[in-house]
Amino acid sequence: MLLASAVVVWEWLNEHGRWRPYSPAVSHQIEAAIRSSDPRGGSVVLGQVDSRLSPYIIDLQSMHQFRQDTGTIRPVRRSFYDPASAPGQGWQWEWENDAGTWTPYDMEVAIAIESAHSRKQPCLDLTPLGFCYLIDFQNMTQVKLFTREADPFLLLPDSLCCISGITGILMSAAALPVCLTRPPKLVLHPPPVSKSDIKPVPGFGHCCRKTTKKQARKGKTPEEVVKKYLQKVKSSPEEDCTICMEPLGGPSGYKGPGVGPVSRAESVGRLTQCGHQYHFQCLVAMYNNGNKDGSLQCPTCKTIYGVKTGNQPAGKMEYHVIPHSIPGHPDCKTIRIIYNIPPGIQGPEHPNPGKPFTARGFPRHCYLPDSEKGRKVLRLLLVAWDRRLIFSVGTSSTTGESDTVIWNEVHHKTEFGSNLTGHGFPDPGHLDNVLEELRAQGIEEDDGLMEK
Repeated sequence: MLLASAVVVWEWLNEHGRWRPYSPAVSHQIEAAIRSSDPRGGSVVLGQVDSRLSPYIIDLQSMHQFRQDTGTIRPVRRSFYDPASAPGQGWQWEWENDAGTWTPYDMEVAIAIESAHSRKQPCLDLTPLGFCYLIDFQNMTQVKLFTREADPFLLLPDSLCCISGITGILMSAAALPVCLTRPPKLVLHPPPVSKSDIKPVPGFGHCCRKTTKKQARKGKTPEEVVKKYLQKVKSSPEEDCTICMEPLGGPSGYKGPGVGPVSRAESVGRLTQCGHQYHFQCLVAMYNNGNKDGSLQCPTCKTIYGVKTGNQPAGKMEYHVIPHSIPGHPDCKTIRIIYNIPPGIQGPEHPNPGKPFTARGFPRHCYLPDSEKGRKVLRLLLVAWDRRLIFSVGTSSTTGESDTVIWNEVHHKTEFGSNLTGHGFPDPGHLDNVLEELRAQGIEEDDGLMEK
């Protein structure tokens, strides 16, 4: 029978038939998915929380963990424990392996160790639990039976939190060689800031940027746009068009509407910068299926021709400096960015024109260091905002909800004072990663020179 006050721990079954706990951030993510997903079940992408778990997805309906790159499937479970047990008290037992790193015991073993320790037993035989070890509490070692080899172990406490109305402890898999310490708490937001403490970002003459609904473009036809970025090819190479997968020496495999006939001399073209070759009709069809904004992106190498724009809905982007430092940047204040996009109706550039779209989690607060490099990133984010590339309308990889506003391949830090979810600081490579992601969207550092 489930206790009125119990401890919930998400676990996975390893190859030895032992249940191992997920990290606090992963368990938080699973619980959030349960609260927000369809009652019939959903999926949880673990890489959204911990990049080391990027290949893994949890199917909540079948209660299995699936590894995408190998196809390995393992059961998962949502366990409840007595508040007096090791997880209920916030303790996790670990042992030091031959490599000198600390490994957590399985939950069943950890509970038995904590129970014996609380009763002040001098030792505990783990043989009934399937392990040929003796725990020596006086010397804080585990001794392999018959060999008498001693391994040190320690007692590591963890944080307490509340999940879905019950007392919850989410066990940490972090192997840190410390004793009797608590990991940092999740700090999503900075301390309260008064209006008088909020200052403009140095070097910026404004603090807000709005976007409106996309206006219909007039002017060049799709054929004229594609021809602008092509060179004529005298003789077609003996290879396939990577769009239609038909030989370039023959006709295009595209048979849909919106593409007129072309002469044989114009049937194949070479993109001017990257040199990749395609059927002209295939490129026109590809352009017609996109934003039709006057830009073209090579499907092979992703080189962008023209100015790429997205389908970000109308909204507002605010930015200012607050008098607090983020972890890893103690010598500067913090730039806070606030994105606000309301729900609305999808336009012709969206997946389902005329259908409503939702906008969950707005306003969204994001953070950058108020340093020279942080301000450079902000300038380029403003360019991306104007080009409607920060957000998109699609299906959320976190909740599975379709027709909703989602991030569009440019990562932001939404955790102010910690990095438990992977979306916070410290993260030494974050600014460089964002610059690279913006470059992939066609936004170069020179584009930010106009943002003053």
